[in-house]
Amino acid sequence: MMLPTASGTRNGVVCMAAAVMLLASGILYKRHLPEPQLLVAQGTTTTPADGQSEITLNLSASDGRALHAQDLVVLGPQRRFRSEISSVDRRVVVRLTSGIQPGEVPLRLDMRGLKPAAVKITLTPSYSDRYSDGTPDFLRLDDPGDRDGFRRWFAVLAEYESLIPAEQLPSEIDDCAALIRFVYRGALHDHDAAWMSETRLVGLPSIPSVRKYAYPFTLLEANLFRVRAGEFSAEDSTSGAFAQFADAKTLKELNTHFISRDVRQALPGDLLFYRQLEQNEPYHSMIFIGRSQFDSDVASLVVYHTGPEGKSKGQMRRVRLDDLVKHPSPRWRPVPANSNFLGVYRWNILREGDS
Repeated sequence: MMLPTASGTRNGVVCMAAAVMLLASGILYKRHLPEPQLLVAQGTTTTPADGQSEITLNLSASDGRALHAQDLVVLGPQRRFRSEISSVDRRVVVRLTSGIQPGEVPLRLDMRGLKPAAVKITLTPSYSDRYSDGTPDFLRLDDPGDRDGFRRWFAVLAEYESLIPAEQLPSEIDDCAALIRFVYRGALHDHDAAWMSETRLVGLPSIPSVRKYAYPFTLLEANLFRVRAGEFSAEDSTSGAFAQFADAKTLKELNTHFISRDVRQALPGDLLFYRQLEQNEPYHSMIFIGRSQFDSDVASLVVYHTGPEGKSKGQMRRVRLDDLVKHPSPRWRPVPANSNFLGVYRWNILREGDS
């Protein structure tokens, strides 16, 4: 057996020391490596607050790793935009659709294992009014799914209020216009668990909420009803042209548009307007429900509030359209021959095409 020589021992010690130094330098090098981070590439960060304009964010990792859409968390004021996240090759693409509240929207993009990224989106006010009816385009429901969701919620909320006991009716519903304002706001709400708990509504069918925006998160905030004639302009958001209150006449003339005096043209959520000159409040309105969403065997319903009657506060009514057409008093029949019947009207936010 050969014993190690002095020189061999020295060489071994030198090699071991070199190895230790290499290992230490590697650790130090790793400590000084920059932390991998999420990188964001985008074209513009400014877009109109019109509820439909888009901004696209392309995300990648500084160390080249593949990213997956399900790992991304987008943090920010969610009601100011809608996001759609997808994986493309090794990147993640985020498509942001603007809400209808202008202002700066800070976003934080988080993905585990990467330093987060931040981006600031600027939503600029949108004042267009393509129908020149005073309703801003940002309130219009351009998507067919949104229009259908609004109609169904509007109709189901109105019918619901007609079915509950009178003592449970919200105190603000004291005439026909108040009922319409109440269900209009409700139809534009985000119908999440918090809203359901707050309103204490039970037994409602499952209906998708409007996606474009949710009340009261709009440029006009809670002032949804136009009360002053004219095309929409920038000043209207602060000049008092919109309010939370509007009577039946104002709803008819400034917030809806005429469809027909043939009630067969009515769709769920449309309004029937009357003018009864012999009453203190000559304008009266009813809500066309169509087929009941609580009883599928009942079709062509109309719901309304009578308004105060003498010393009575009035009451909710739910009647079949066929019965209303045969009403004992001809002035309440929704037929062309009745001059008191003004016709079927539709909300301006539901305008489409050339209507």
